[in-house]
Amino acid sequence: MRLRRRTATVLVISQMLGGLGVATAVTLAAVLAKEISGSEALSGLASTSSVIGTALLSLPLASLMAARGRRAGLTVAYLIGAVGGGVVVAGAAMGNFPLLLAGMTAFGASSSANLQARYAAADLAEPGQRARAISLVVWATTVGAVLGPNIAGPAGDTVTGLGIPATAGAFVWGSAVFLVTALLIHLLLRPDPLLTARALTEAGGPGGSGGLEDSKADGDGGDGGDGGDGVTAETGGDGTAGKTGGDGLAEETGGKGGSGSADRSLRAGFAAVAASAQARLALVTIAVSHTAMVSIMVMTPVDLGHHGAGIELIGLVISAHIVGMYAFSPLMGWLADRFGRHAVILLSAVLICCAAVLAGTANGHHTQSGVGLFLLGLGWSAGLVSGSALLTDSVPQPARAAVQGLSDLTMNAAAGAGGALAGVVVSTAGYGWLSAMAAALLLPVVVLTLAALLRRGAATSP
Repeated sequence: MRLRRRTATVLVISQMLGGLGVATAVTLAAVLAKEISGSEALSGLASTSSVIGTALLSLPLASLMAARGRRAGLTVAYLIGAVGGGVVVAGAAMGNFPLLLAGMTAFGASSSANLQARYAAADLAEPGQRARAISLVVWATTVGAVLGPNIAGPAGDTVTGLGIPATAGAFVWGSAVFLVTALLIHLLLRPDPLLTARALTEAGGPGGSGGLEDSKADGDGGDGGDGGDGVTAETGGDGTAGKTGGDGLAEETGGKGGSGSADRSLRAGFAAVAASAQARLALVTIAVSHTAMVSIMVMTPVDLGHHGAGIELIGLVISAHIVGMYAFSPLMGWLADRFGRHAVILLSAVLICCAAVLAGTANGHHTQSGVGLFLLGLGWSAGLVSGSALLTDSVPQPARAAVQGLSDLTMNAAAGAGGALAGVVVSTAGYGWLSAMAAALLLPVVVLTLAALLRRGAATSP
């Protein structure tokens, strides 16, 4: 229990700092890109480059974590993000737009670290508490998301007279925050949660022989029941069994001879997803909910502006959206652990569809737009937390880091495509059609989830 609390505390603090660094810089990324390129049409390339960087770096960082643990992967990710921020500042000072975009691509590594931190929280959590562990780290992002935009201005004031554009000052601060975060992770995330989880699995599961002292205090031994929906977890040795929480999944994290010799490569990650219908459902849930959210969210300011909303009102609506995304994630974690991953996945689909209807039919009713964007964030939170927990439940422990990296690659690549196509849809068909198309993306998620529930019901019926 002590080890879990310490790990969670380090991850929450690092997530607050990492989220602060990202939000501070990204707030002015488009403005800086417009200043350096001299073109409003090119201003969106800064954020696009960051998203591309997040996607491209997801798998290499996952591979590093699979081999060396979370501490090494998160530390390297934040260091790359810090270097990227420095390159952005250099590009801005020299008026070199391609260099600025290269820096933004590397800066995306910080977002990869923020995303991967949620899985680090689940490494040592009991299966019946994984969703809550994930949701706590997601919630910590609220601090940075709220504070970041408010300190971007003061950050610009600190570089006055240094030959650096004021809008690049946010990246100076962002890089400094990432360096502090990397140092925090490197010094305090010990023992490494992923490597510790593997050691416990190879020793016969949590509480088994060879486990850490903290595992005894946690009371995770042998065949104890953790509550929930009765998942069967084979956590090591010859298949030591324990009842855990979740959705009736078979979690095979050991097997004969333990998992120490199991393949931890990215190829094993792809194979693990291909072999598990539950993992595929989780992957689709995360990618689709993220894509639907990004597609609607990025075009909402444009639609509000078309209906006469000023900058202050647009900021208020987006703030409501951010609150929905992060502030209620602990509730989503509790629901996923209490009522099952599938139930919260369906809740996510319902919330996002309701949000799409409200936002798409607002037509200048700004309060309705605000409610719609709040529900959109809430639906995204439900999908991310429940999908991440289900994904972790559904694959062997040795392959988890690779599978989780694949998840982040998929969600960011899909969202990048969705965000790029959103502008085309709005310009040709309108914001209402964009919202309808985003809602339609949830149909496969609903079908797959209902099919999983039917299979589960058939398997448990006498």
